[in-house]
Amino acid sequence: MIRPQARVGLLFFASLLLLLGLFARSFWLQGVNGEAFARDARGQQQEVLQVPGLRGEIQDRSGRPLAGSEPGMSIFATPYQVTDAPKQAEELANALGADPTDVLDSITAEGGFSYVEKKVDLVRAAAVERLGYEAIGQHPDTIRTRPQGELAAQVVGAVSPEGKGLTGLEQQYDGVLHGVDGEQLIVQDATQSPISFETLTDPQDGQPIQLTLDSAIQAEAERVMTEVGDANDPVNASMVVLDAHTSDVLAMANYPGLDLDHLEDAEEEDLRNVATSYTYEPGSTFKAITVASALEQGTVTPESAFTLAPTYTLYDRTVEEAHPRGTVTLSVGDILAQSSNVGAITIGMGVGGRSFSKWIERFGFGNQTGVEFPAEEQGIVPPYEDWSGTTMINLPIGQGLSVTPLQMATAYAALASDGKLRKPRLVQSVAGREIPVDRGREVVSPETALEVRRMLEGVLAAGGTASEVDVHGYSAAGKTGTAQIAEDGGYSETRYVASFVGMAPVEDPEIVVSVMVNEPSYGYSGGEVAAPAFGQIAEFALPYLGVPTD
Repeated sequence: MIRPQARVGLLFFASLLLLLGLFARSFWLQGVNGEAFARDARGQQQEVLQVPGLRGEIQDRSGRPLAGSEPGMSIFATPYQVTDAPKQAEELANALGADPTDVLDSITAEGGFSYVEKKVDLVRAAAVERLGYEAIGQHPDTIRTRPQGELAAQVVGAVSPEGKGLTGLEQQYDGVLHGVDGEQLIVQDATQSPISFETLTDPQDGQPIQLTLDSAIQAEAERVMTEVGDANDPVNASMVVLDAHTSDVLAMANYPGLDLDHLEDAEEEDLRNVATSYTYEPGSTFKAITVASALEQGTVTPESAFTLAPTYTLYDRTVEEAHPRGTVTLSVGDILAQSSNVGAITIGMGVGGRSFSKWIERFGFGNQTGVEFPAEEQGIVPPYEDWSGTTMINLPIGQGLSVTPLQMATAYAALASDGKLRKPRLVQSVAGREIPVDRGREVVSPETALEVRRMLEGVLAAGGTASEVDVHGYSAAGKTGTAQIAEDGGYSETRYVASFVGMAPVEDPEIVVSVMVNEPSYGYSGGEVAAPAFGQIAEFALPYLGVPTD
């Protein structure tokens, strides 16, 4: 039998062991693992949200915003606090203009936090706030806006829901436009219900970029190209308008257009800026480069005339004219005006293959123009060492090489600006810092450039391939192109690229315009499909820019 004193001792000893165990456990929890457990607790009770700054504006050359940002809100729910889900979902959907089913899924999701809708404008956010639902909250966000609608959509580009630039200039200058995100701490109670918001760091707004685009000329270019597209149902089409003196891009229009709010409905091709990313054989528009090269090299003069057979044969390759004819005598100007294949080849042969290869490179073909736009194509020009015996029957008439619409506009801008080839400029300033106009390099003399312009004026005169185009009150010059599309080692008899590159006024051009229509369905020639678009944009742009009539 254990004596009472022994029982007390045993109880005391057991209590002491228990107390020591509790102290040891407490030390282990608080001393050894205390910080880790505290971090876990904070992780369960706190959440850090990114608060984006306002994205910088993308402006046209006059400072008018093409893309901007405004404050908004993101709406979230604490699902377990929702008391009457069907009713609240219906009323929330009405306030947001959203699908009730989607809203119901959000407010009944598992967990203590669920987004109902992000990037909600302040008007709709206020409507949600007036509902007074305890389970519904909101935190600051930003919304990308387009004050001029979808103007220059492929050029400006798209932004992801998270505010990251995806395409176009939004992608190219994302680091400048995005700014620096801030952070906001959400503190939750034990049931994961938000009880407070604390700003950890303030967001910093992004910086603007200013383009050389003119909103009015851009809008007119898009209107004209929509007409061309609707009338001809092409695969795609492009119009580029350059300032002839600086090679600033005044307009860069694409067909078809793009709805930046519904990218899920867009094909990858719809996102393409055709002027910089689509390559094609230029066809007869390249004949102006052939003639300019020959004039500058001195192998022809403006007075030179050639007796031309109906066809030109070199080895096993024979080239015909677009329309059958007999033997004729044509001047260099007539060859351009009537777009004679035989005449252009004859002039090119006089230049010589090695020299002509250098002239092609000198005018910038086979290289990127250097415009400030992502993923610019450089076209395809065969190096001279890879030329075959019949290459010189192709290149002088714009076959056997590929170009972009912007390359063609840039090359013609050299002819428009006293022979100086300049890198085209699309971005005028970044974060307030001016990007200077390229000083350019002389590819042909001012005299040669003027002579070619005067010859190209005949294309729009009686007997020329674009004789029906008239820019009321102004002289104009240009060249049509009707290029068969290469396929299966030859050229298609049914698929064409119709194009026109022109300038006005002739003596001192103010604008250069490149129009390219890829595979028109209801016409095929450059004079019929593309040249009228040049006439329309020139009749708008020249008076708008204050250019006096001739």
